[in-house]
Amino acid sequence: MRKLFRFKRLRRGGRSRVGNAALFVVMIALSVLMIAPLVYSVINSFKPLDELFAYPPRFFVVRPTMENYSMLFKLVANMRVPFSRYLFNSLLLTVCGTVGNVVVCSMAAYPLAKLKFHGRKLLFNLVVVSLLFTYEVTFIPNYVILSKLQMLDTFWALLLPAVATPMGLFLMKQFMEQIPDSVVESARVDGAGTLTLYWRIVMPQVKPAWLTLVIFSFQSLWNREGLEFIFSEELKMFPTILKQVAS
Repeated sequence: MRKLFRFKRLRRGGRSRVGNAALFVVMIALSVLMIAPLVYSVINSFKPLDELFAYPPRFFVVRPTMENYSMLFKLVANMRVPFSRYLFNSLLLTVCGTVGNVVVCSMAAYPLAKLKFHGRKLLFNLVVVSLLFTYEVTFIPNYVILSKLQMLDTFWALLLPAVATPMGLFLMKQFMEQIPDSVVESARVDGAGTLTLYWRIVMPQVKPAWLTLVIFSFQSLWNREGLEFIFSEELKMFPTILKQVAS
């Protein structure tokens, strides 16, 4: 019986090792597939024009050259505004907007998920309805509001709309509702205040929600151009100048 038990345990261990090895191979294959477009873009940057537009396209470069980079540096050097200023604008908007979006959405979602007050369902229903409106629908009201506040052609015209998004509030509220009310009540009985409950009890337990929100916000803000609100060259974003250089 002992030998049979050891044999079964070895078989289970063997299957587990084989399964882990197969999973490792699959993950390596998927990682190579995911990183291939990035590697291809870097390789293309060293191709001369005849190889870059060759058909059928080749993955590897035959005659590598630095002419593309030298041309890029010449274009950047002739700009009226330093190239680093565009990069700084995008970094500032992305970091401030992402942090502000997580803080504002989570603080607004906490009372909707864990506090009892009149009109809570109505407010949340308004948030859900706002998810139906695309950016093109809300563009004119946003423009009018920012114009009345005299924020057009300023950094605030891009930052303020970015720190409060319906999707972020909806995501945080749905995750916070999964936290048992008994946990919050126990901490409140122990003397924890509202800010303590929010920051030290609720936020650590909804880490997947705000990490997801960080990724979505960062990606959205980094690709933001904002030409409909920004007119000064010194305040334009990095994607804008990249398109100008590419053209």
